[in-house]
Amino acid sequence: MSVTLKGSEFQGMDGAYTALFTPFTEDNHVNVAMLERLVEFHLSQGLRGFYLTGSTGEGFLLSEAERKRVVETVVKANRGRGKVIVHVGCLATDDAVKLARHAATCGADWVSSVGPVYFGQSFQSACRHYTRIAEATDLPFMVYSIGQELVPERDARFFEIKNVKGIKYTGADYYNAQRLKRMLDKEVIFFAGRDEQLLCGLAMGNVFSGGIGTTYNIIPGHFAKICELAKAGKFVEAGPVQDEANRVVALMIENENWSYRKAFMKYVGLDCGAYRYPYAPLTAAEYTAFAARIAAQGIVRENAAVR
Repeated sequence: MSVTLKGSEFQGMDGAYTALFTPFTEDNHVNVAMLERLVEFHLSQGLRGFYLTGSTGEGFLLSEAERKRVVETVVKANRGRGKVIVHVGCLATDDAVKLARHAATCGADWVSSVGPVYFGQSFQSACRHYTRIAEATDLPFMVYSIGQELVPERDARFFEIKNVKGIKYTGADYYNAQRLKRMLDKEVIFFAGRDEQLLCGLAMGNVFSGGIGTTYNIIPGHFAKICELAKAGKFVEAGPVQDEANRVVALMIENENWSYRKAFMKYVGLDCGAYRYPYAPLTAAEYTAFAARIAAQGIVRENAAVR
């Protein structure tokens, strides 16, 4: 019940990846020490690797120097144990190219990007955008499709671009994801991006090789276990694990202020700070009330990452 790929770029890639939070210090700088702790915690819980500076990682709220610092820190702390996928999407394609080249120089395993942001939101522009980024390095490239309709007959053209060998699909149209993969004439790797539907995606059997998501930061062991059980064909056993994860997802996303998502990390002993503006930090009273709700739910263990 797993996807077997032969290419060297796909070896060791199957499994669960955290869309890593970018932690900040109290004075709003990238918290390098906390990044190192996050790497150790997530690897110890069975995650396959890290997806950096994407939506969850606040990539578009970071400066170029900060994005580079995150990548350099994680690659160094990882020491080749997990796989590192670097999201390099930017408003300007040429800025994304610079970040892709930096990721390759640092020793990342893959690069990835969303399509054009704000300007050039058409399929032709997306092809130009992806071509420029994907051809900038020799690393395999992963399309990041979030909130976009899958049109297999159209989107197959992305995979004609040099180095495009995968997709992070954050959507629920698994039928068209299957159709897209079926019509491709080369090896590619697909990752499911809907945390609450990971098991559904993996149940397709021959489509997704794993998942990448936000909630993986908080309960990494749950998502590693779902992937492990699904690979063994044990979907009945995986069901309760997905159900528990979904209860955490529900609590995590009920408030539009994404700083509540990071509040979970303070609860487990890995304080990542708040999301940057336009999101607001939580007050002490807001955190205390939220921590009580986490405790009442009984799934996320307080100070779980503290040894």
